Amino acid sequence: MEFALFYEIPVARPWDRGSEHRAYKETLEQAIAGERAGFHAFWTVEHHFLEEYSHCSNPEVLYGAIAARTERMRIGYGVRLMPKPYNHPVRTAESVAVLDLLSDGRVDFGTGRSATRIELEGFGIDPKDTREMWREAIEHVVGCWTNERYAFEGKHWSMPERRVQPKPLQDPHPPIWGATTSDEGHQQVGELGLGLCSFAVGVPPEEVKKKIDIYREAVSRCTNPIGRFVNDRAATFTMALCAPTREEAWETARESFEWYPKVGARQIAQVAEWMEERKQALGNYDYAADMRKVSDDGSLDLLSLDYLAESGACVLGTPDECVEACRRYEEAGVDLLLCLVNPYRIPHDKVMQTIELFGKHVIPEFA
Repeated sequence: MEFALFYEIPVARPWDRGSEHRAYKETLEQAIAGERAGFHAFWTVEHHFLEEYSHCSNPEVLYGAIAARTERMRIGYGVRLMPKPYNHPVRTAESVAVLDLLSDGRVDFGTGRSATRIELEGFGIDPKDTREMWREAIEHVVGCWTNERYAFEGKHWSMPERRVQPKPLQDPHPPIWGATTSDEGHQQVGELGLGLCSFAVGVPPEEVKKKIDIYREAVSRCTNPIGRFVNDRAATFTMALCAPTREEAWETARESFEWYPKVGARQIAQVAEWMEERKQALGNYDYAADMRKVSDDGSLDLLSLDYLAESGACVLGTPDECVEACRRYEEAGVDLLLCLVNPYRIPHDKVMQTIELFGKHVIPEFA
């Protein structure tokens, strides 16, 4: 199992004029430290309008800065939002290719369709269209990368024949990943031959395994991938904090580890409320109804640090405890563990400590 740093880039209130500036500068410093510590990759989200939760709306500028300051660590889109009008497929193909050239072929191209009302509604996107737009966009991006000249005519996008340039350095193109939460989504990602980004926080590794097993069965049958090759690696993400003592780890983590999954779940739950207002069936957003149920019945408020740690739904504690927690993810079939080292308000020095301790004590155990 390999390890990646994973970022939302939260900016906790109260804000001052320099809050976002500090958040980005600290993230850049942490990424550079991550390469020194032996992390395999650095991934961030693309989110819009999610105050405090994520101020990472244009991650590619950050990726370029990281690419210029690192040599080995891969850079992952976690994920690029594919529906219209978030990102046009041609602009996506161009942007990823430029980053691949600048980074000497270190890009992992994660794709997704968006899962919050505030983002979908803000961009005027109908939820029922997102899955088909996600799939169509990937097809166009791959076509732009792998054909000298290319034209396409789809339901949501079209382009007369053009040379889309530049082309990526990785041949035939960077590995493509698909993000999903639902069981149905895990199956579809596998059927398309994409790498899996199984995104659910606060879930024990044994539950993650059930979803990865769905993916493994589907990807093993894939003979016609949406890309030019099958990417059969499985990634998931977890909150991670390592400290010299258990007491320090728990004290540092408690507020952020409890805040992040609750706020994230409520953001997704609002999709169910919105679609009910629109008198639309949830369709492939049916998992939003589960989020709404646990939010409405109050059980989400019971999500404590004690539960997260005892169930193994986070990586927390001393280096030995973190190794033990990571073993459970490895046993679940995870190939790449995305470590969310600052879910909300973890101080910069504590994040740097986690990165250092992982590099010295945790990552070597999985080499």
